[in-house]
Amino acid sequence: MIYMFAAAALAAAMMLSLMPGCILKLKKLKFGQTMYELGPQSHLNKKGTPNMGGIVMGPVTVVCTAALALVMHAAHPMQGFWSLGNALWGLLFAALGSMAVGFADDYIKDVKKNHEGLKPRQKIVGQLAVGLVFSLWAYHYVGSDVILPFTGKTWDLGIFYIPLITLTVLFMTNSANLQDGLDGLLSSVTVMGMAGFAVIALLMAASAGSSAMLNTHAAALMAFAMAGACAGFLRFNRYPAQIFMGDTGSMFIGGCMVGLAVVLKVEFLLLLICFTCVMSSVSVMLQTAYFKYTRKKTGTGKRIFKMSPIHHHFEMCGMKETRIVAMYAVVTAALSALAVLSMYKWF
Repeated sequence: MIYMFAAAALAAAMMLSLMPGCILKLKKLKFGQTMYELGPQSHLNKKGTPNMGGIVMGPVTVVCTAALALVMHAAHPMQGFWSLGNALWGLLFAALGSMAVGFADDYIKDVKKNHEGLKPRQKIVGQLAVGLVFSLWAYHYVGSDVILPFTGKTWDLGIFYIPLITLTVLFMTNSANLQDGLDGLLSSVTVMGMAGFAVIALLMAASAGSSAMLNTHAAALMAFAMAGACAGFLRFNRYPAQIFMGDTGSMFIGGCMVGLAVVLKVEFLLLLICFTCVMSSVSVMLQTAYFKYTRKKTGTGKRIFKMSPIHHHFEMCGMKETRIVAMYAVVTAALSALAVLSMYKWF
């Protein structure tokens, strides 16, 4: 347990010490956020705020996770630690692979000053490539069975596991990216969600056999490190934000989410722990589909929400950013607690 809390504390401390210098450097390089002209008008004053904070948050999470895993292994040697089957390597690949796609998008937007960033096809190809490699690794080393919450049973997806996990990586990295639209929003819900994953991993580790302990410990370390890194980042990302995490950070978080769910075999719990991220994507899809449908039927497209993703709808209804962020954090905390309770038959 001490190693897990150490990972969180170290990650938070590193973020608090590194971010001030990072902010100054990004300002000097003029890596500022470009704002979408059709977005909320209240966001226009955020133009120029340093972006790409994920280039610190991602490596800090990775370093803390890997370092504490090595310390744990040195103190309590675990068989198979250096094998490809160690979940640590799969988790790091899913997170860093997703981060690489986000970094490419940020580089084009913030360095090249092209608001469009990567073309949709390029982004999808990159995310699918990461998802495919990760799903193949998981199929061979984690297994194709997934836990059914509240039941104590599993469902073996067989060969269909590979395309389904690949698409989950695509969906969740984009969902996390869409969620990152208000000051402190994604970092706040990530702290709550990672706490949920951390508790599940710890409880699983306490009841797991020696063969599964390596994976649950790796998952717990990453969840604690990610929670600590986001908590430290929130100090600078809360309203009014001094820095944004950018696609680099949001897609890194998306990769972490899927990686943890897959390693712990709780893919269905993404619907609870990552509910607000999922709803961000669902609101965009509903908005787009309804607009196209009504335009085809009447010639004039209509909208369900004032703006999507749905957090912008709340904003344009008059809710303050801080209130929306607090609401999302409370919802995520409650649903993460429910996710933990749904696993009671496994502990």
